[in-house]
Amino acid sequence: MPAVSKGDGMRGLAVFISDIRNCKSKEAEIKRINKELANIRSKFKGDKALDGYSKKKYVCKLLFIFLLGHDIDFGHMEAVNLLSSNRYTEKQIGYLFISVLVNSNSELIRLINNGIKNDLASRNPTFMNLALHCIANVGSREMAEAFTADIPKILVAGDTMDSVKQSAALCLLRLNRTSPDLVPMGEWTSRVVHLLNDQHLGVVTAATSLITTLAQKNPEEFKTSVSLAVSRLSRIVTSASTDLQDYTYYFVPAPWLSVKLLRLLQCYPPPEEGAVRGRLTECLETILNKAQEPPKSKKVQHSNAKNAVLFEAISLIIHHDSEPNLLVRACNQLGQFLQHRETNLRYLALESMCTLASSEFSHEAVKTHIETVINALKTERDVSVRQRAVDLLYAMCDRSNAQQIVAEMLNYLETADYSIREEIVLKVAILAEKYAVDYTWYVDTILNLIRIAGDYVSEEVWYRVIQIVINRDDVQGYSAKTVFEALQAPACHENLVKVGGYILGEFGNLIAGDPRSSPLIQFNLLHSKFHLCSVPTRALLLSTYIKFVNLFPEIKATIQDVLRSDSQLRNADVELQQRAVEYLRLSCIASTDILATVLEEMPPFPERESSILTKLKKKKGPGKVPDMEETKKERNSDMNGSTEPASVNSSAVTMSTPSTSTDLLGLGPAPVLNSVAPPSAGGSLLVDVFSDNSPAVASLAPTAEENFSSPRIGSTDVVFDDPAAAVHDADELVDKFVCKNNGVLFENQLMQIGLKSEFRQNLGRMYIFYGNKTSTQFLSFSTAVICQDALKTQLNIQTKQVDPAVDGGAQVQQILNIECVSDFMEAPILNIQFRYGGALQNMSVKLPVTLNKFFQPTEMTSQDFFQRWKQLSAPQQEVQKIFKAKHPMDTEVTKAKIIGFGVALLDMVDPNPSNFTGAGVIHTKNIQVGCLLRLEPNTQAQMYRLTLRTSRETVSQRLCELLSEQF
Repeated sequence: MPAVSKGDGMRGLAVFISDIRNCKSKEAEIKRINKELANIRSKFKGDKALDGYSKKKYVCKLLFIFLLGHDIDFGHMEAVNLLSSNRYTEKQIGYLFISVLVNSNSELIRLINNGIKNDLASRNPTFMNLALHCIANVGSREMAEAFTADIPKILVAGDTMDSVKQSAALCLLRLNRTSPDLVPMGEWTSRVVHLLNDQHLGVVTAATSLITTLAQKNPEEFKTSVSLAVSRLSRIVTSASTDLQDYTYYFVPAPWLSVKLLRLLQCYPPPEEGAVRGRLTECLETILNKAQEPPKSKKVQHSNAKNAVLFEAISLIIHHDSEPNLLVRACNQLGQFLQHRETNLRYLALESMCTLASSEFSHEAVKTHIETVINALKTERDVSVRQRAVDLLYAMCDRSNAQQIVAEMLNYLETADYSIREEIVLKVAILAEKYAVDYTWYVDTILNLIRIAGDYVSEEVWYRVIQIVINRDDVQGYSAKTVFEALQAPACHENLVKVGGYILGEFGNLIAGDPRSSPLIQFNLLHSKFHLCSVPTRALLLSTYIKFVNLFPEIKATIQDVLRSDSQLRNADVELQQRAVEYLRLSCIASTDILATVLEEMPPFPERESSILTKLKKKKGPGKVPDMEETKKERNSDMNGSTEPASVNSSAVTMSTPSTSTDLLGLGPAPVLNSVAPPSAGGSLLVDVFSDNSPAVASLAPTAEENFSSPRIGSTDVVFDDPAAAVHDADELVDKFVCKNNGVLFENQLMQIGLKSEFRQNLGRMYIFYGNKTSTQFLSFSTAVICQDALKTQLNIQTKQVDPAVDGGAQVQQILNIECVSDFMEAPILNIQFRYGGALQNMSVKLPVTLNKFFQPTEMTSQDFFQRWKQLSAPQQEVQKIFKAKHPMDTEVTKAKIIGFGVALLDMVDPNPSNFTGAGVIHTKNIQVGCLLRLEPNTQAQMYRLTLRTSRETVSQRLCELLSEQF
């Protein structure tokens, strides 16, 4: 790049920047900027003979003003004129201004493209680099359409300078990311691949980045790159640091290129050619050997570069999973890092060993480090490293060490960080089940798990225990005895009461012969916990009592007295009241044979994949949970399947009266609960109130997380001073409600918030339901709707206060009246405060009040639509966005979303039947804004182009943001 001569220094710009820095106040800065803008405007308009230096200086000032945060609405043409200059500094400032300020919809884009084409054709390497940088920086579809045919030619041309080849490769990479359908390599593929043999390592580095990205999309086209990549990697690995002087970083030859080549090789299976495969094995062995050599420098940059290459090589070894020797060596090398003083290295070593543990060749080698990993679990200060240690213990577990690993996990669980307790609980439950040779050990482990971390034991865990106990005759008596003994503790977790109630209700007769666990003692023990439990658990215990009537006729009178008590027959909870009435009546009028038939023992469950494993995979994400002995296929069926205790068999009695979950919103039919099997716990009381479609719910319903699509949000024990600082998953929650008005807005372990809303013109009404999922009353319960900054003048929201006390298992309703005064961008924030267990809880969520809610659909003919479309042709009236489809491109779903967005879906309007058009009017108190939209799907490229035209630029932008997130 040419040096800038002294004459190129812009004194006027330096003085202006100095003046701005010396301003004492914001007002003084604005005054100085306005003065300068007026001067620049007069110079551009008045003096037609401005020389290149003056244009450059004034354009630079405009760019600086823009970077200070002020809008610039002139000077674009002068910047474009600078592109035609033959002076480097003037052309550079022109390109810089265009890259920062000119958008892809600008009317000047054609002039800019012509200037870029001239520079690309000039064969001046400096000018070509500036042009390529501008294309990459703007990266618009229009530029991709204009230059994707020219850039590959520049890249592979024999007379192109190395610096230009680098820029061309990176420019193509950028265009491939923004417009992948417009970068057809085809005829250029083989020539681009051969750039891996280029003498200039900078060109090879840039080309490797490009080829890796293209190979991920079309691996077959770039298959020939494997041998060339191995050859180039071999030359780098075997070279001395002095051989690649310009590309050696702290005694490590070309570390960035080495990493990129290793990543490219991970796009393919092991090479089939023996020579190439042997050469690659030699390279990997050399990298592993170099890791054992003493460091050539004590500086951290040396170790970082060396380890970067090493870890990428290990990733390739794991990816190929075909060389036992290399896998064992990689494992041993990682084992050395487990005790390294650098935290990042320990973390990466644990993470890589998790993957190695799933390989049949290296699993045994990983197991040799079990003591080191257990020590890391106990002594690590960084919670993320401890979490990786838990992952590795889970991955290396097999029948030989299961009891040791489960015991260590249970010991660690008592002091584990709260953020990872639920995950550890799931893993302990899975390992205990998977490697249980003696199922009495499994029962002991799960009960111990509930004792240590009962709050983190999800419903899937205790469902699974019951399923296994019911399916295995040999463990039923032991389970009944064990839970009976566990329930005798003064303080029992509610999950233990659920397990105990269910198992004793089914198999309490197996231990009734012992005077210490006689029927009456069993009943009294369970009933002593009754008043401490939540409503769902009490319902389960009532089901246990009616089971006892069948199992132990001698205590029938005692149980009937309990069912007949006012606390049951007149219970405020309709589900408990109904169960008490019906169970009492059943016990009085049914004969012994009928009771035995209705209340017979649960049949075995069909064997399916554990729901605990499914939940862990869901929690960790795809590919994050290694299978330990064999690869299991993911189930396509509903996760609820038969993994929980099901309702009683067909002969069992069912109750058709609605429960506490009655559909208050009219969103679906009322659920039917089975009265004999235990009820769901936690938030299941509120399930059918907020679901869009309310299916019949089995008495042991799935957890709230499975019933709702809303994200599961962690506990809100932290108290926030600023409500806005604690807004949970704000954008995701608002996006979920853009095309619908009903659903669950927020859920955590304490509370569930659902809403139903309706809008007409500029007015709306929102019903918010607050459900208490706990058995403890919420005190000092209060809510506030916060409209920040400009939103206060754009929306009027009137709220009705809620009851300051919310009972356990109950819900309260709040009504919001909303008036849209003018168009708005942000959403109001709902802040909730209450006391739970003596601690103040404070949580905030964004209310899904978005601009499209105030749409009134408008039907239009094709002629009217396009006539109005042409009228809204000013640049500021149109917003267009091209984006990748996030969901399957289904025509019916797309139609439903457009209608749900609020506009009228216009059929037979667009000449292309695949496109969607819509029209509507946004109603506000101050103004009505007409809106036309056009959605063009490209199923082949899996992309959409969305165009919106309205009479207000801010409305177009906001509606485009909202709708584009739905596809």
